[in-house]
Amino acid sequence: MASISRRLFLILVITTGLVWLSAVVWIFMSTRAEVERVLDARLMEAGRMVSSLIASQEIAVDPNQSLVTALPGRSLNTYERQLSCQIWSLQGTMIGRSQGAPDAELSGHADGFSETVIEGERWRVYAITNAELGVRVLIGDSMQIRDGLVNDVIRGLLLPALLILPVLALLIWLSVRRGLEPLRKIAGDLETRPASDLSPIADDGTATEITPVLQSLNGLFARVEELRERERNFTAFAAHELRTPLAGLKTQAQVALASGDGAIRDQALQQIVLGVDRTGRLVRQLLDMSAIEALDPAERSGGVVQPGAILKSLAQELADPARNVTIAIAPDLDGLSLGIEPELFTLVARNLMENAVNHSPPGGVVRCRTADGTEHGCIIIEDDGPGIPAEELPMITERFFRGRHKAAIGSGLGLAIVELALGRSGWRLQFHNRKAGGLSAVIIDTP
Repeated sequence: MASISRRLFLILVITTGLVWLSAVVWIFMSTRAEVERVLDARLMEAGRMVSSLIASQEIAVDPNQSLVTALPGRSLNTYERQLSCQIWSLQGTMIGRSQGAPDAELSGHADGFSETVIEGERWRVYAITNAELGVRVLIGDSMQIRDGLVNDVIRGLLLPALLILPVLALLIWLSVRRGLEPLRKIAGDLETRPASDLSPIADDGTATEITPVLQSLNGLFARVEELRERERNFTAFAAHELRTPLAGLKTQAQVALASGDGAIRDQALQQIVLGVDRTGRLVRQLLDMSAIEALDPAERSGGVVQPGAILKSLAQELADPARNVTIAIAPDLDGLSLGIEPELFTLVARNLMENAVNHSPPGGVVRCRTADGTEHGCIIIEDDGPGIPAEELPMITERFFRGRHKAAIGSGLGLAIVELALGRSGWRLQFHNRKAGGLSAVIIDTP
């Protein structure tokens, strides 16, 4: 696994090294240009000075006579006397030269700067002509000495840099370790924290760059705690609701085993069948609720359903000839499409229709239809049951709430599941008592 501290250290060291290298290259180029400008100025000044001395006869020369003039010499080991001087007549005869100056003519140019190679050595030469005296002065500067001067300057810069870089690398390493200390502290706190502790990590005084990580981690803790709470609630609900029907099943089974009366035994077995149906429905609803709560509303997959086909299929599934309750599906539902997840709509419709059938009297009718004049998608499921008292309407979607007109096999979870599923789909649920009797459950699309 890659180390953040090692990566930061390498990035900073390489970046610093590149900056130093760029600075050295820039200084090398600028120093060379500046040194050459200064040395060219010195060549020009020296040439003009010698020409001036000749003109004022402080240096006596005879254009017709060759001699070695006592001019300043040069040394390859220092920069104090590195210039070489030659005086030539305009007829091409050397009149004089400084000590150490080459015998060959430094430059064939009449005036100005030029470069030449004499015996393998490069020279920078400035020439100035004195037409009145018939002489030409050549002042030469060895490029080898010039390059040595620039190299000495660069060497003077590189040597401290090489000595400073290890110190700088150590400071960078210490700074990186110091900068990542908050991460190590958080890691230490998490390592010693028990698995049951999902409390948020305090972000007071935390670096700005680490705060989003802590916020995301705290959000994860909150979601895990919410999931654990749902699991605890599920277990508590299941234990609470299954205790009574299981006890009833055991009692009825004991009655059936102990009774010698066939009628009493048959009645006990019938109660066992009803108890199994109620228990199975309760388990299914608990599992449905747990599955819906686990859904993330931000990750809704969407979908389109044809409610007519789903409602007809559920009507056949929930048909109970013994109760003689009719489920009527309006024809206009066949051509309707709704933007809702098919699984959630099926779950909602089953619970609403099941609730309507259980509360309808024998011979009653459960109607599934659309509402006329609505701007958004709207489906109504209504029954001929006793309805719900007005004071109980706000509480009917609470879990395990069973009102005054509760059904024999109800558990108080059906409407809670419906509201939860619709909330996950972006829809909502409304209830109202019908004037003719019974309850209307309205599924409304949220605009």
